[in-house]
Amino acid sequence: MAVHRSKSSQRSSPEVERLVADSISLAASGSQLEDRFWEERLNVRLMRLLKSQNQNVIDAALDQTFRINTVAFEVLADSAETLAESLHIEHEGQGWDVLLMAMPIVAHTRYQIPSGPLSTHIIEATAQALNDFVAAPDTRLAIIPWLYSIDQMPHSHCQTRVLTEALATAAISAADVKLELRDMSETIAVLADPRFIIAALSAPSGSPIFRWQAEAPARQERGVSLIGWQNAMHDPIASLLPGCEFELLLPEAYFTNCRLADKHVRPLSIRAAANYLEGTLGILPAGLSCVVGAFGDEQADEYRISFSAKGSAEIMYGVIWPLYDRESVATDALNDLSDDESPIKKICDALHDAGVEDVFRHAMLFDPELCDDCGAPLFPDRSGEAVHAEMPEDAPTQQPLFH
Repeated sequence: MAVHRSKSSQRSSPEVERLVADSISLAASGSQLEDRFWEERLNVRLMRLLKSQNQNVIDAALDQTFRINTVAFEVLADSAETLAESLHIEHEGQGWDVLLMAMPIVAHTRYQIPSGPLSTHIIEATAQALNDFVAAPDTRLAIIPWLYSIDQMPHSHCQTRVLTEALATAAISAADVKLELRDMSETIAVLADPRFIIAALSAPSGSPIFRWQAEAPARQERGVSLIGWQNAMHDPIASLLPGCEFELLLPEAYFTNCRLADKHVRPLSIRAAANYLEGTLGILPAGLSCVVGAFGDEQADEYRISFSAKGSAEIMYGVIWPLYDRESVATDALNDLSDDESPIKKICDALHDAGVEDVFRHAMLFDPELCDDCGAPLFPDRSGEAVHAEMPEDAPTQQPLFH
């Protein structure tokens, strides 16, 4: 998905430079009139790239703006996401606004989190719950009959735009969703991960698309909509995910909810790791030690968390806490706990909530190394080395993965 930082190595091209320049200009604008000028110019350039499937230029421009002007990065990222996940379409003389929605289910388990085809019963229950608690009156809907894992989702703005276009007509005309779902990639078996139901929601142009936009008496506040959605969908999702604990997030725009779900699953990954080590090795969370280090080439792209038994230097397990586009950490604040919103503070809070009391934080930026033999990520030990995580020899050979 285009919610992660790209690693484009493309050299700056005139197209990239124009995107960057327009984004900086829009970020510096001091009036709505000027905003509209730059927005139109930027959107025309982006739409041309989306239609030609030229994701490399978009990624290179995002990389460059992220490095030199974070406000311009936000402007460019928001514009690219908006054009990928929404559109205007004419149908039988009526204009319609269409939004691609993600409905996240943040799950963790001791077994396996399912994905795959959705039954007619689940589709009908989802449509009813959306109409009752989320969608504004006069909207129309198309739901993809598939429960997606992250690795099966569109991986770029261009791919997302293609999916939005494919669903738009189905939503407006109440036609069947025609997508090839048989060749989906295999789902990686992880014990803490989001699942998604994806749909397109359409409304007559200028009309509200969500209930919290509508006028009374149809209006519902977001909090009320969330509670209604969770209550209505609990039993259908429980039947879909046996043996899983889960949380339902409010259906919202595709990119916003992809990021939100990824962030929600990170502390669950830590809790799942502690639970797994307790269940497998009999070590209580209070008997674990953790080492946390930031990893990246020039900036922190992720934190890696090592687990060992208290008093042992051997790293037996590791969890990755990825950072996303709108998260950044200064190199002199990689282990600073003074900011409650910093990634390292959230990691330490999640470890303490999971019962792990002994946490060591590195102040250095590690190279994002992988094992040369198996490709597994290396994790920091207390001495500052990045090492392979190895379970004890007497541990079960079938080890789960974590997000």
